[in-house]
Amino acid sequence: MKPKKILTAIVFSVVSLSASAQFGVSYHESSMPLLGFGYELEDRYFAELRVGTNNYFENLSFELTANYIFINEDDFDFYGGVGGRTTDFSGLVIPAGVNVYPFENKRFGVHMEAAGLFGETAVFRASWGIRYRFGTGRDADDSPGE
Repeated sequence: MKPKKILTAIVFSVVSLSASAQFGVSYHESSMPLLGFGYELEDRYFAELRVGTNNYFENLSFELTANYIFINEDDFDFYGGVGGRTTDFSGLVIPAGVNVYPFENKRFGVHMEAAGLFGETAVFRASWGIRYRFGTGRDADDSPGE
């Protein structure tokens, strides 16, 4: 996939969702680590663009997932979704995971995720990591300085 097409897709996604969404970043640690940029919509949906890390630039892989939060509590979420992946193990991605927000400020949390990658070959990936939400969704009572 050409970098210009990837950049166009990223910009389109950011512009179309930014007006009514809560932006967040995440890091997924596994044998296929990922850096994620996501948007949470209406406390039930979130889309995440993930970029493979620990690779040469010419070998970067990208994932785009659309997820639904099935259980939405103050301290944790349980979600599942579907998406696609490019480069190595390209094809369908089916993630399921848990976000845990153990601190008073619900912007920072940890997550665990399992995902099936289906394409020319099938791979089961498990990851853990951190997540930070910049917006004022569920934590509307928190001021930025807290």
